[in-house]
Amino acid sequence: MTSAQTGSVTASEQAELWRSENPEIETIFACICDLNGVMRGKRVPVDQLDKILEGGLRMPLSLLSMDIWGEDIEGNELVFDTGDADGLCDFTGRDLSPVDWISRPAAFAQLWMRQEDGSVFPGDPRRALDTITARFKALGLTPVVATELEFYVVDPSEAAPQPPCSPVTGKRLDSDGALSLDELEHFDAFLNEIYDGCRAQGIPADAAISENGAGQFEINFMHVADPLKAADDAVLFKRLVHGIARKHGFAATFMAKPYGDRSGSGMHVHFSLVDEEGNNVFDDGGNEGTEVMRQAVAGLLETMQENALVFAPHENSFRRLLPGAHAPSTVSWGYENRTASIRIPGGGHKARRIEHRVAGADANPYLVLCSILGGALLGIENKWVPSAPIVGDAYSQDLLHLPYDWASAIEAFSRGRHVEDIYSKRLKRMFVQCKQQELRRFARHVTDFEYHSYLEAV
Repeated sequence: MTSAQTGSVTASEQAELWRSENPEIETIFACICDLNGVMRGKRVPVDQLDKILEGGLRMPLSLLSMDIWGEDIEGNELVFDTGDADGLCDFTGRDLSPVDWISRPAAFAQLWMRQEDGSVFPGDPRRALDTITARFKALGLTPVVATELEFYVVDPSEAAPQPPCSPVTGKRLDSDGALSLDELEHFDAFLNEIYDGCRAQGIPADAAISENGAGQFEINFMHVADPLKAADDAVLFKRLVHGIARKHGFAATFMAKPYGDRSGSGMHVHFSLVDEEGNNVFDDGGNEGTEVMRQAVAGLLETMQENALVFAPHENSFRRLLPGAHAPSTVSWGYENRTASIRIPGGGHKARRIEHRVAGADANPYLVLCSILGGALLGIENKWVPSAPIVGDAYSQDLLHLPYDWASAIEAFSRGRHVEDIYSKRLKRMFVQCKQQELRRFARHVTDFEYHSYLEAV
């Protein structure tokens, strides 16, 4: 459904069939995903579904590069040099997803952008991931990907985030509850609706656990042999969780570190590579993994510092990456070692895979997978050799460190030797300009804690 016809069925015929099967739907939210992972788009009457399916919807290309507050980037050539020109919005082909947490049922259509001349728009993060996936395909390889997303449920009535009250006892959660069955049971109705929503949207949700922080949960997803679908699933899941949380009287946040004294929220990525015969090319029949796996690890290590901005894209992101904060902070890898940034999980050799543990839950899933798979691809193409795997506590060893702050990460991405081996120059420039503008705004904002610390003391 990416063009006017799919086989012998026209977009108009498909739209008519869908409307007849979903007569309760009056509205379609037609959206693209910007560089920050924020969905932007239009609310369209359902009778315009034909236009969406045939790629006839238009939106400004500059939507993809807006800052986190939804403002244009100063000096952005997409705005000023082109008169803020529109791009064309292609339907991605994913089934329309139900949106049933608002006053009237609606549906969500995923789009991605191309330029007026018909070429793909290289500043679209979904297009960037598609390009990396195609490069693997040219090598006869398919990435098999799964993500794990952590998030907090918070009390929306408080100005600053506070843990919610238990729907069962009415008592505010006040202690950490790693793998707490009680917490899972108390939020059973909320979690059930999340799973129902995942089934309706084709999101392959697997296990749910209560994580370390009060009101923190993690949902794991099944492996899929399609990186674009894995990223789509993560983006749709975040929207779904926000919507269902509001429906239950909570708010949900995927901030990397909503509480300074509690665990942060990450997005761990597991992946392997299969060849055209379906063989896992990381599997050597034992525990070590193949040379190809180690080359992929080497690529991840080589590109990790300069891609840190993708994994930690916001001011708040770097609170999660502090040493000893139970999130990886060094350029390191190891077997069954959760203090390392790259972990090779144990278990059966047929499922040998790499776990990348750096990204926060606040990161854009398309860019995260693009940086991870792109780094691995460079390692394989160049036959890089990784450093020795670490043993023991990564925090206590003398290892290369990820950028300590947001400004350093922006600089590292801007000057990275391999960034343009993964991303287009257009996307790189857009992302750097966006983050520089956000950094400048944060630099002008004085916090209450600064006033408390310095106002009269100095």
